[in-house]
Amino acid sequence: MDDRFDVTVSAGSLKVTDDHAVHFPHRWTPEGVSVRADFTGGHLLHLAAAGCVLNDLYREAAALGIELLGARVSAAGGFDTESWRSTGITYTVDVSSTAPAESIAHLIDIVDSVAEIPRAIRRGATVQRIG
Repeated sequence: MDDRFDVTVSAGSLKVTDDHAVHFPHRWTPEGVSVRADFTGGHLLHLAAAGCVLNDLYREAAALGIELLGARVSAAGGFDTESWRSTGITYTVDVSSTAPAESIAHLIDIVDSVAEIPRAIRRGATVQRIG
């Protein structure tokens, strides 16, 4: 992974609890989520993708009847410093569950195809200042 703009979001048994993490309430977990990221635009872009994947892991696991004990998503990427075009975003998923490995692999495949923010980034978007 390109670690110039790396972020991690985590929940449950995989939740990060160190002093460098910020904690937020989370609709899918009673103990909330931890976020480890610097506060730059590049980090926030990658955080949007990672956070969406984490949320969708919980949402889709519930729909499939899979109990997640914990989840961690790390995302990273870089930018061409001449144009500030993204060089792409990669992410990894760690899941703690008693479900069979095949079920977890299926869950992660589903999330990769339905996660809204990664889908939007993959398709590109116009960003325009108004007013």
